Amino acid sequence: MMRVCTAVACCTLVCWGFVVSFIAAQPSGTSDGLTAIAGIRVGHYTLDRRPTGCTVVLIEAGAVAAVDVRGAAPGTRETALLDPVSTVQQVHAIVLSGGSAFGLAAADGVMRYLEERKVGYRTRAANVPIVPAAILYDLNIGDDPTIHPTAECGYRAAQAATNGPIAEGSVGAGTGATVGKIGGPGRAMKGGIGTAMLDLGNGVRLAALMAVNSVGNIVDPDTGQRVAGVRTPDGSAIADAQDLLRGSKPLDARTGENTTIGIVATNARLSKAELAIVARMAHDGLARAVRPAHTPLDGDTIFAIATGEIADDVSLLRVGALAADATADAILRGVLAAAGLPGYPSAGDLQGGVR
Repeated sequence: MMRVCTAVACCTLVCWGFVVSFIAAQPSGTSDGLTAIAGIRVGHYTLDRRPTGCTVVLIEAGAVAAVDVRGAAPGTRETALLDPVSTVQQVHAIVLSGGSAFGLAAADGVMRYLEERKVGYRTRAANVPIVPAAILYDLNIGDDPTIHPTAECGYRAAQAATNGPIAEGSVGAGTGATVGKIGGPGRAMKGGIGTAMLDLGNGVRLAALMAVNSVGNIVDPDTGQRVAGVRTPDGSAIADAQDLLRGSKPLDARTGENTTIGIVATNARLSKAELAIVARMAHDGLARAVRPAHTPLDGDTIFAIATGEIADDVSLLRVGALAADATADAILRGVLAAAGLPGYPSAGDLQGGVR
């Protein structure tokens, strides 16, 4: 897998895929990641009354988009229009949110933000912003499940969006994300949101942004190392999810309370049909880093967007294959940058002893 080095807070140089103890020792990371694609801005909004939030990806000039949903318990908005046979060709923003289905309301705030700027699909009466969204379940984190991202949260995330480095870990949609819930909530760990970028040469770039809230474990596909996930009964180490799957004891995971959602983006010129293939191939990276993935209990969803800045022909095989690599890298970064919560230690907490 191609590896690229990026700078994080305090000017510390971090390479994707280093050992857990090195990256986890840093505060929440930052990476240009998705914002390395010209025309894309990213903003987080993190609630302070409960660990949850939303993340907004703005493409005000418009981008061709597609989606591939592999999990059996998704929560999404405006995905039908991303079908290659549908009329609308471009989106103007994509929202990733916590709060389960309540969090889909964050997209309303993003629509308001774009409407104020007269950005959207042009009709005779008005410009209508096209804002697909996907959510993850985090209502079990914190004391009050009635607190979840609203339209105002989406609006504020859009206001905060920049083309600079993206905060990673326990921010935005990754704030309340947890992983390894195949063994029940008492043995799970903290997930998060991460981003990664690959340079394909000739000016072509590919990036991913992933919010990780999986029922399964997080594994470095290059080494096989378990990075985060279901803990052993004493809480001191990460258990092998495969052992739980092959065992005879009932699993304590819940339908609809898990999912990994995200976006892959390129500055190449691709059609909706081609992007549908890229989104499909990006799920291979998800399946390498999340085990098991695409389960009946997850809502795994990946959007793919293309800004069309580079008009030269590109290899769809290459773009799709590297989209999988970027997806896996973003998943690892998000989990490694996360900060623990009571009852949900981070990867760094486990390295230094569970708190």
